[in-house]
Amino acid sequence: MALLDTPAKRRWLSALLVVALLAPFMLTDDILQLLAVGFVASIGAIGLNIVTGYAGQISLGHAFFLAIGAYTAAAVSGDPDGKVIGFGVTSILVWLPAAGLVAALAGVIVAPLATRLRGLYLAIVTLGLVFLGEHIFKEWDSLTGGPGVGRPAAVPELFGVRLDEAGAYSKEQKLYLLMLVMLVLFAVLARNLMRSRVGRAFAAVRDRDIAAAIIGVDLRRHKLLAFAISSFYAGVAGALMYTVAGYFDPGSFNLLLSVQFIAMILIGGVATVSGSIMGAMFITLLPRITRELPGVLPFISSESKDTPNVFQVESVLYGLLIIVFLILEPRGLFGIWTRIRNYWKAWPFSY
Repeated sequence: MALLDTPAKRRWLSALLVVALLAPFMLTDDILQLLAVGFVASIGAIGLNIVTGYAGQISLGHAFFLAIGAYTAAAVSGDPDGKVIGFGVTSILVWLPAAGLVAALAGVIVAPLATRLRGLYLAIVTLGLVFLGEHIFKEWDSLTGGPGVGRPAAVPELFGVRLDEAGAYSKEQKLYLLMLVMLVLFAVLARNLMRSRVGRAFAAVRDRDIAAAIIGVDLRRHKLLAFAISSFYAGVAGALMYTVAGYFDPGSFNLLLSVQFIAMILIGGVATVSGSIMGAMFITLLPRITRELPGVLPFISSESKDTPNVFQVESVLYGLLIIVFLILEPRGLFGIWTRIRNYWKAWPFSY
């Protein structure tokens, strides 16, 4: 039951953390910015995996909870004298928990539907949240700034130090380290949760909810808890996601964003924290690769007004990768890694 139950795991994780801590001093700022976004996406993917992978409640509305977290954080830390709602509390120790708690409250409100619906019906209901959220955020100009206008993201300030301003270290280095620490914290919390009594109850509900109820698992309580925890993670991820860019608008939280997070957990590996991180980093780095396609394939344009373009290719790749992994490798990248690890553990024998 230990988190790191073998010496090899402890050595590999220690080496990985050392490399991650040294990366800000070895990589360029644009790469650090991309990795920081990947770390934040990993937090959101872990949250979606908690409700979908571990608890078995299909959710297609993750973008809605990300939006709630982003706007809550931006409102709490925003300029009180600005054109949009702001309260001027810039400390990350205030607006980050606030973003998670407000998103968790929204998850608790949605959760009763999960006790009455399941499978495809629950997926359709959560999908409706995305379209409902899009309409609300486009019309609520005083909070969001309106479509095409947007508003500044939350101000990342910790103990009086602005992390989005260059000093002894660059802005990208500071934000990279912040996101890395947050990812490690939330990954350990999720992994420990899954080893607890609550995590085992989630697995029982996922595998067969009727059998879980018979052996004494409170279905209503645990489904509500799964949605609340998942929404908290999504709110935190939404609050942090746009601090890197410093700006976002209502169009940022659409159906494609929800599909991207579904792709993250399916490609990375369902019901695994490590798989969530692998999938999130893969999907985050994918646009960096597709942006190079016009130089290799001249018929693909880099302009959104032309067809075909790199943005359309990205959308096609998300769907194609989901199909390929579900058919050929249901356990995702984590399953591939597990097979490679087991092969070398047993080498030179085949079993």
